[in-house]
Amino acid sequence: MKQKITSSNAFYTFLSIIIGFVVGAVLLLIIGISPAEAYAKLFSGVFSKLRYVLYDIVYATPLIFTGLSVAFSFKTGVFNIGAEGQFVVGSLAACLVGIFVDLPAILHVPLCLLAAAAAGMLWSAMVGFLKVKRGINEVLSYIMFNWLAFYLSNYVVNIPAVHKEGGGEATKNVLDSARLRAPQFLRSICSDTNWGFLLAIACAVLVWFIIKKTTLGYQLRAVGHSRTAAEYGGISSNRIFIISMSISGALAGLGGAAQLLGPGARISQFAGQEGFGFQGITVALIASSHPVGCIFSGLFYGAMKYGGSKLTTIGVPNEVVNIIMGTIIFFIAISHVFRHILHKRKEAAA
Repeated sequence: MKQKITSSNAFYTFLSIIIGFVVGAVLLLIIGISPAEAYAKLFSGVFSKLRYVLYDIVYATPLIFTGLSVAFSFKTGVFNIGAEGQFVVGSLAACLVGIFVDLPAILHVPLCLLAAAAAGMLWSAMVGFLKVKRGINEVLSYIMFNWLAFYLSNYVVNIPAVHKEGGGEATKNVLDSARLRAPQFLRSICSDTNWGFLLAIACAVLVWFIIKKTTLGYQLRAVGHSRTAAEYGGISSNRIFIISMSISGALAGLGGAAQLLGPGARISQFAGQEGFGFQGITVALIASSHPVGCIFSGLFYGAMKYGGSKLTTIGVPNEVVNIIMGTIIFFIAISHVFRHILHKRKEAAA
């Protein structure tokens, strides 16, 4: 039983989280702040009121989508560093459909989501095509496509037909029929509450089902383990490569739509990249690329972001939370070292 625990990814993730908080405590002591007081403020800022819990869910929703996007691509051995750009074009597509198409909500919302998924899928598939047909490294292409999405969004925001009337560096608000807002009794507690979280859960379950229970999922995992062996077994690695990147892009695009149709309502001109896609990498790593795990790691990251924003009230810099998260990721990344040490100790004991 003990051997099973120490060989599981969850054990090393939990250990890394503990180490992250210990490192954070040391830093807090160095700057003269009580770790107990700071962490009490962090946790009370997330769990002490229902409104705080709902805000955590709002913060977590886009991170779950981008985490799923990155986790799905990891299964095929692809490092999707382009989720940021896919997130942006997804929100842009949903915004345009939400502004210019007037339909009943029962049709308008799905159409906006489909537009976002299609935009993210196309944005990622183009990188896959460049990789398969021209041999261009996908990491470099993803980075360039992130910036293309960034500037494309800023260009569209300033088109007169899209731009908000009366000033302001933002688009018009999407129509009310395109919003994912939750019922009024929940919005009276947290105004940003929306259905995006339930959509994220549904997508996580669907991704898990695809990966674990379908032929496509088997092919994705086979290519991820060894492209050469997969091709020897009759699987077209190039086809699977593009399919993986396309689905990954669709998930990130849906994240952009959920953020826009939920708490956003409009797109503002970017001064810098928002970082949802890059934070999705962290979410995927904490979840060990497990689709359902992305729900919990997204909630954890969302709680750290929202609760961490309240630490400034007791004089704690926001950077402390970033250091904690960075430490967690660092130790997750080197978890194989822990595995090796434990394995050697077991061999020595035997």
